[in-house]
Amino acid sequence: MMVKVAVIRCESYDDDKVREAVNRGLELIGGIKEFVSPGEKILLKPNLLAADVPEKCCTTHPSVFKAVAEAFLQVGVNLSYGDSPALHNPSAAAKKAGIADIAEKLGVETADFVNGEEIYFEEGIQNKKFFIAKGVLEADGLISLPKLKTHFLAKMTGSIKNQFGCVPGELKGEFHVRMPNINDFSMMLIDLNRLLKPRLYIMDGIMAMEGGGPRRGTPKKMNVLLLSKDPIALDAMVCKMVNLDPKYVPTVKLGKEVGFGTYLDEEIELVGDPFESFIDPAFVVKREPVKPFYQGGIVQFVRNALVPKPLIQSKKCLKCGECVRLCPVKPKALDWHSGNKTKVPNYKYSRCIRCYCCQEICPEGAISLKEPIVKNFFKGRKLAVLSSFTRKLRR
Repeated sequence: MMVKVAVIRCESYDDDKVREAVNRGLELIGGIKEFVSPGEKILLKPNLLAADVPEKCCTTHPSVFKAVAEAFLQVGVNLSYGDSPALHNPSAAAKKAGIADIAEKLGVETADFVNGEEIYFEEGIQNKKFFIAKGVLEADGLISLPKLKTHFLAKMTGSIKNQFGCVPGELKGEFHVRMPNINDFSMMLIDLNRLLKPRLYIMDGIMAMEGGGPRRGTPKKMNVLLLSKDPIALDAMVCKMVNLDPKYVPTVKLGKEVGFGTYLDEEIELVGDPFESFIDPAFVVKREPVKPFYQGGIVQFVRNALVPKPLIQSKKCLKCGECVRLCPVKPKALDWHSGNKTKVPNYKYSRCIRCYCCQEICPEGAISLKEPIVKNFFKGRKLAVLSSFTRKLRR
């Protein structure tokens, strides 16, 4: 069967225009009653990465949340919402993002994303256990509301990665430690989605984020909402929209390989507005294949020469210590190794797994990613030879 992806033009966050766009998109993919039934407990899962204002384009915009909530309330479901941010508590993030006030006015309950329960997932391809927020487990169904953003580790954050927020708080860091390889990490995200089975994905791309996402990028006007029940197809269409090969995004590539969705044009039916009108080849995103990070010995040494490393800009750093607190490795790769907390923390790159959690959560944007000098030295054939050498070492 063909998978439908609705691509809907919406040029502002005006409530009426967003409501019209959301309702149109829902009708084009089968109507809202295809996804929920009256009386069900339905959870809305926006992207609330951190306590940031909507204008930063880090979080799902409150107008999109409002339009979706209104649509589902009209069919008589019991609605709740929630997310577990990387840095701040859920209520603070929802308040700053403007979603908490909307939810209160509409009578949408706040789901518990602080406490959780360990769930055994027998069908997991790679991961058999997850610790899931109680608010997710108490719902009959989940509607995912991702934000169109770049991501320094996975290239794009979208439909698949949005469900990582269903793992409470700092427990997310444990996955980075156990799976520093982006392909392993992406397979974990796919297993997580296979467990949770979101019924529908509605992506906010009216204003997107390009460059240094998912939190420190630049707002970019894309004028689009995307809707689909296939997260791989939706994320693949976003990739094509920004001139990025979907096969270079690990969650998309691996999701297709395990049968969780498709990125093939002949298997996707685009509905709504002309797709070509949204293509933006100037969108700032890294378009080369992902370079997985491997730990140990000469392989890690070679990869360190090719993979960007985090670097603290001392003039911006407030020495708040959030980066140190949330560094997931033990012993920490980022710490006051001198013992003096009045100075800027420093890295021990031999411990760093390149998860970039520090860069993602820094409240001042003081951590940047530095391209290794050797990357600019090895070009073309030389880079291919070095990559081949690395693969042989792994064997």
